[in-house]
Amino acid sequence: MQLNSFKFLSGVAMGCLLMSCASENTAMTEENTEDHSPAVAMDIPDPYVRGSDALSPDRTPPHPSKDSYGMDPETGIFKHPAATPEQHDSQDFEGKLDYWDANDYAHNMKVEAYYPITVEPFHTWQNIVDFDGRRYMYQYVRRDLKIFDITNPKDIKVLLTRGAEWGPHGPANEETNPYPEDEMFGAATIQWSEAQNAYVMVQAYEIRRFGLLSDKRTQPKNVEAIRKSPHLKGFKVYRMDGPMPDDWTLLAERTTDLTNPDAPIGNQQGSGVRDIPQWTGGKYMFVAAAPDDNHALTEYPNDLYSAGYQAWDMSNPADPKFVGSISMPGQILGNPEDEAIFAANPRAGNRTSWFGARMSLFIPTPVDEGGKYGFAAMGGLGFYVVDISDPANMNIISHLDFPPSVAGTEGDYIDISQYHSSGLIYYSGYPLNEDCWEPYKDVYILDVNDPENPKNIGVLPRPTAPEDAPYTDYCQRGGSFGPKRTGYYHQPGVSREGILPFNFYNAGLQVFDATDPKNPEIAAYFVPRFDEEKVPGFAMGNLSHSVYVEYDRNLFWLFVNHGIYLLSSPLLGEPSFDMPEKAWPPRS
Repeated sequence: MQLNSFKFLSGVAMGCLLMSCASENTAMTEENTEDHSPAVAMDIPDPYVRGSDALSPDRTPPHPSKDSYGMDPETGIFKHPAATPEQHDSQDFEGKLDYWDANDYAHNMKVEAYYPITVEPFHTWQNIVDFDGRRYMYQYVRRDLKIFDITNPKDIKVLLTRGAEWGPHGPANEETNPYPEDEMFGAATIQWSEAQNAYVMVQAYEIRRFGLLSDKRTQPKNVEAIRKSPHLKGFKVYRMDGPMPDDWTLLAERTTDLTNPDAPIGNQQGSGVRDIPQWTGGKYMFVAAAPDDNHALTEYPNDLYSAGYQAWDMSNPADPKFVGSISMPGQILGNPEDEAIFAANPRAGNRTSWFGARMSLFIPTPVDEGGKYGFAAMGGLGFYVVDISDPANMNIISHLDFPPSVAGTEGDYIDISQYHSSGLIYYSGYPLNEDCWEPYKDVYILDVNDPENPKNIGVLPRPTAPEDAPYTDYCQRGGSFGPKRTGYYHQPGVSREGILPFNFYNAGLQVFDATDPKNPEIAAYFVPRFDEEKVPGFAMGNLSHSVYVEYDRNLFWLFVNHGIYLLSSPLLGEPSFDMPEKAWPPRS
């Protein structure tokens, strides 16, 4: 889901997240006090969880010995554990700061503005759209939403708030202008539709997990409640005749349940649409979704589904039509070939790894414009190149595996901004555990000039601590450390050749210059402070969770757990604080 879905702390289930999601099904809290130790010869009532677990013995990674990881006193660099189980508690080590660093650090970066506005401290999505000469930004996650007027980015205005209001003690007791309990603002794309002669928004609706389920092997009632979730598993389509929800008209809603596409809410199978749908306003849309409950081969403890991909015909946004789907080998319970591939994966049985898609296909050129390839990040299943030229008959072109990196998410995101100029893409997962208590998540450089023979040619450099910082390695700073994403494909304007702005959690915004991919370097960064006056203790470790770039105004928006930073850098060019000449998203 992300949400930084995975970044939600388990403790939030008993505190803050209950404000926004646990109320949707109180039955899901009944078993939160159960033993969450690894499943060993236990009775698992759910046939899909039971069937998946039966394919391999319990290989949950043990807690590593203290002498196997930690600070190297000679180099001042942290050595990561080889493998760890999934967990969210603080993991102190010798050399870690015993306080939250309240300093900012910047190189080749300028803070243009700071806004102490928080939608939610763990993860949010963003979209930007222009109406009538003004620019609006949506920041949201599930039932929490804020709409901003960012026409003047140095003086943004909050136009609408829905959901929980966050402060230093967590969310307020009462929500502001709340959504109905079965509703949410799902991860969305907004594009111009010729058929509607208007902007059209497609919102993803996927299963809710965090705050509802922590261990599928020991919480059968919670699993059953998610199977019968009282909300849509699929997507909704809205016509936008203005920036505010009152201006939107629901055109269509569809379930991604391919077993029974007419199933009512509560009986729909599968995961629903995960993260942002991939649609640029043309005929075809691609989404990540598990189409039924048989797509169950995943180890991650609070997820029931391994998602593949679906293609939909959006020629008429008011009547989306299913076109085709594809799954990768090792996803489907009950298929002997899939089960054998899953069981042979070195991650099988670790009760920790994410398998399947977290995001939709990454598509350099839309099929409508002659595009042929989609790139797939499939967690523990690795990287795939998919031929999407005939969306009704998608097929696998090639595949790459990577060394296990457990815990944490492996294979979540692919930056394709450099593909057309170099044939290179950047493939990464992201950290889940606190205090670097997991292997470091490399950003792999993949050469896909020959899509049938992709090559792993290197990694981006691991960020190093600022010279004036009271630590020599970011792991010492506390919280999570590692790459997340460089934003989303629907950011305004055109990305810069060789420039990769990765959000890096406790290392803030790290901007890589990969103009020479054999010698990539960090050319700019902004590392924000921790702010104990604005953030509850249980959310401190998730410092920065998202970057969104206005390439048409040369501005970075960095979203952190205590607010929003507006940043500029010479790497993008001279910033503009005026409205761009061309509206975004582009109109035909």
